[in-house]
Amino acid sequence: MPAGPRPPYRIAVSAADTPEEVVAKASRVRPTRRQVAWQRLERTAFLHFGVNTFTGLEWGTGDEDPDVFQPIGLDTDQWARALRDGGFELAILTVKHHDGFVLYPSRYTKHTVASSSWRDGRGDVLRDFTTSLRKHGLKVGVYVSPADENQYLHGVYANGSARAPRTVPTPVPGDDRPAADTFTLHATDYGAFMLNQLYEVLTEYGPVDEVWFDGAQGRIPPEKVERYDWDSWYALIRALAPDAVIAVRGPDVRWVGNEGGLAREDEWSVVPVKDSGNGSVDYALPFDAPDQGSREALADARAVAQYVQWWPAECDVSIRPGWFFHEDERPKSVEQLTDIWFRSVGRNAVLLLNVPPDKRGLLPDADVARLREFRQRIDRELPADLTAAPGARVLRRGGVVTVDLGRERQVDRVRLAEDVARAGQQIESFVVETRSDNGTWTETAAAGTVGASRVLLLATPVRARHWRVRATGARGKARFGEVGLYRSAVG
Repeated sequence: MPAGPRPPYRIAVSAADTPEEVVAKASRVRPTRRQVAWQRLERTAFLHFGVNTFTGLEWGTGDEDPDVFQPIGLDTDQWARALRDGGFELAILTVKHHDGFVLYPSRYTKHTVASSSWRDGRGDVLRDFTTSLRKHGLKVGVYVSPADENQYLHGVYANGSARAPRTVPTPVPGDDRPAADTFTLHATDYGAFMLNQLYEVLTEYGPVDEVWFDGAQGRIPPEKVERYDWDSWYALIRALAPDAVIAVRGPDVRWVGNEGGLAREDEWSVVPVKDSGNGSVDYALPFDAPDQGSREALADARAVAQYVQWWPAECDVSIRPGWFFHEDERPKSVEQLTDIWFRSVGRNAVLLLNVPPDKRGLLPDADVARLREFRQRIDRELPADLTAAPGARVLRRGGVVTVDLGRERQVDRVRLAEDVARAGQQIESFVVETRSDNGTWTETAAAGTVGASRVLLLATPVRARHWRVRATGARGKARFGEVGLYRSAVG
């Protein structure tokens, strides 16, 4: 029989819904294929690189001399090797940060690498980046900042222009591109500028797996504002990169709400959302609310929420204090990074770790070493799943998974996942139990949500042969996708 339609990734709600009805709708939400693939990555990398690397700023001014950009030792193969060896499968490059400087020779602005004497004006960091990542087996992500200080200085950003139909790509003098399908999308002057840059990035550099936006506004007078054309940007990305997730001001992935890399103790992938203008997918509750998706949160959001939606969390943090490279800063310790991993990946989120290239165009030696040590540490924290050892047996029955390890073994790490692709996120609470020789089950640990990934650290190793994980509270039918038991090799 042919497969039926996929379950919805968002369902409409209203203030007229009872709390119970909203919870029931949330239980029916399922992720899209692209969201499932993204959540399985667990660790992604960010590379903040641009004129700020050379000026020492975190937020540029837009009037920088492009010739300041001189990464004379640029080696994107070194980036890709270091990230691959650090356990990453996808990396995002700051193709454009808030200053508006672009790391490829765009047709629509002169504030680019082509205006630098670096490589005689023929350099293209994005080309090198995408080529190196694919050569080393990594997926490609791009960050194109919505804010643009340079375009403000040129009278395009926040110029008060109205949304109107725009043809993308917009031809320019001497345009050497072959004829291609065009798009007619509503946008302001600056919105059209962004559409043209997105078109360049998504048609000239191969497949892209993540397009990353934040919601930054330019540092401009308070009476000025650029209302971003989210709906048109989303539509173009969907047409040109249908497999790419759009984060974190996008419909596929949300910002967790802090820049410390930390998810909530109970992080829900199904949360209430609203449209805050021009098709923007936005939080119904404050972005930093301590609870985004519980029954209580869903009830509280009814007055403003328009949908309950699969909108999983991404936890961004930099390996150094700043997002761009600064000579006087040092990378976080392995212990700090490991704690962040357990409090992001271990709490139903994806970790986005920023590793900024230095002025040479290389990842610093200390950071490369730290990435390798970080991967080795996580491998030692979860060295081998004891449920897959010879003699072990696993019995699954709905929201209960019983494990016979074949003999007594010590366990101090428990890793769980719901079968989110087919069953969504349902579990609100669960217990981990062990059985004594007389057949009595004893609670060893308990927690709340599971989602796509939950890792528990037991305070001390527990020795037992028989283990059980049992959902004690759920919105709908609970279905575990993974139950793993581990004995850490650390310490």
